[in-house]
Amino acid sequence: QVQLVESGGGLVQAGESLTVSCAAAGRIFQINAMAWYRQAPAKQREFVASITRGANINYADSVKGRFTISRDNAKNTVYLQMNSLKPEDTAVYYCYARAKISVASPEYSDWGQGTQVTVSS
Repeated sequence: QVQLVESGGGLVQAGESLTVSCAAAGRIFQINAMAWYRQAPAKQREFVASITRGANINYADSVKGRFTISRDNAKNTVYLQMNSLKPEDTAVYYCYARAKISVASPEYSDWGQGTQVTVSS
């Protein structure tokens, strides 16, 4: 299976920027899609952004125009650049990936452990 390791979280003030990254390792033939989700205290995990291998991108309405997702297929890494951060962006950000270990294998998915992003007002 794939191991996903997030990094780059931290504490910033409202209006500032932060970039989180997620590197995938393990038995990987191909990563078909990678995404970011987030979970704030006492709330359900919610979708933030996703990007496919072919660079099809989707964003949650709440982050459109502020967040940018990108990926480096050669490094099996996905990035989330977050600009104009708001206190309501405070959450644990989780990386998600759908991958295959061989051309004939079924697709499987996995989650990272999460990285904390805190935005102070």
